[in-house]
Amino acid sequence: MNLPQDFTERIRNILKDEYSDFIKCYESEGNRALRVNTLKGSIDYFLNTQPWGLSQKDNVPWCKEGFYFLEPEIGTHPFHAAGAYYIQEPSAMIPVEKLDVKPGHKVLDMCASPGGKSTQIASKLENKGLLVCNEINSQRAAVLSENIERMGVANALVISHEPSLISERFPEFFDRVLVDSPCSGEGMFRKNPEAVEMWSVQNVRMCAERSGDILYHASLTLKPGGLLVYSTCTFAPEEDEECIEGFIKDNPGFELLLMDKAWPHKIKGEGHFYALIKKTIGQDSVKKIKTVKGISQKNIGDFFDFQKENLKADTRNLFKDAETIYTLFGSELYALREDAPDLKGLKVLRPGLHLGTLKKNRFEPSFAFSHFLKKEDVYNFTDIDIDTARSYIKGNTFPSDENKGYHLILTGGYSLSWGKQSDGIMKNHYPKGLRR
Repeated sequence: MNLPQDFTERIRNILKDEYSDFIKCYESEGNRALRVNTLKGSIDYFLNTQPWGLSQKDNVPWCKEGFYFLEPEIGTHPFHAAGAYYIQEPSAMIPVEKLDVKPGHKVLDMCASPGGKSTQIASKLENKGLLVCNEINSQRAAVLSENIERMGVANALVISHEPSLISERFPEFFDRVLVDSPCSGEGMFRKNPEAVEMWSVQNVRMCAERSGDILYHASLTLKPGGLLVYSTCTFAPEEDEECIEGFIKDNPGFELLLMDKAWPHKIKGEGHFYALIKKTIGQDSVKKIKTVKGISQKNIGDFFDFQKENLKADTRNLFKDAETIYTLFGSELYALREDAPDLKGLKVLRPGLHLGTLKKNRFEPSFAFSHFLKKEDVYNFTDIDIDTARSYIKGNTFPSDENKGYHLILTGGYSLSWGKQSDGIMKNHYPKGLRR
């Protein structure tokens, strides 16, 4: 790999005697890992059902849900489509571990796409509390929303805005804030040759200035006593230590608790920087944030007819620590927590859990709803083998002598989508846009 000279000279000055070990690590391909989605099942269940021979000896040391793997097919396996795990850079799991998320927290992921850290936060929330995932780029926000759905997250909002608007709408609202700032990507040179081609001293400076602005606005959304993690996948001091030190100097109401780098010659992972900050002093006065208004349950009778016929679970008890309210975006029905913020004026890609579509005199359940549910939540389910699952994901039907009507389709115990049994055939309700 032909690394930029300005980059290597800087790294040589930083690492000194360790520089040769650092350069040598670029001769290997690096490490790959997945993170078990505990919203779908336990770590033990995953290890007992996965076909690749993974065990605790493959565990990523800093994340109990993380496991190194070698097999290339893991990304195309039906378990991945079912949201049983998220393929994630091992060192990228560190920042959320440092954030100390607890069930019930309100959490902001300011730069959330493609969703690795958001879904890691969601697992720690256990569908309690609230997760607001923001991504300024609308196309990347759409990918983020898809991953939130695939992983069965119910308590997340996906929005797309400038950090300045986020700080204005959510002053001192969150218990935890993550800023995984867009950066020059030096830590990913080994896995992303395009980052090498795009690198320049000027780009590092631009990224540093942008990161400082994002960090400032993110800090305004944090409650007094709350924690913020700032992270990048670069080694550049301008984007890392200097950014944090400048922020702490200019904002006396914050305390730096931790700041460190992950180096690829020292750990089984790529380069990553992370800093943990605590907010010690709040603003003198903060405007109260309005909560979202739901619709009357009388207006969605077709949905409750579907629920009564198909679900053992009652969506009115969907959240363990808050009442459920319902809202319509056109004909699309969503479930939200009663304490979710008002969405008026926001560019919203995912306003809670998408339950499905209200059509004329009937309700059609959504892909996102199927991924949230487990077999214990429904009257009818069909657990198919891996080969049938591969065929099903392509859009094919399969023979079935089960009860007529909707079935939750699973593979290996993981919910995959909906099917509808009719005349001995399980009709395919896997979304056409996701078929492969």
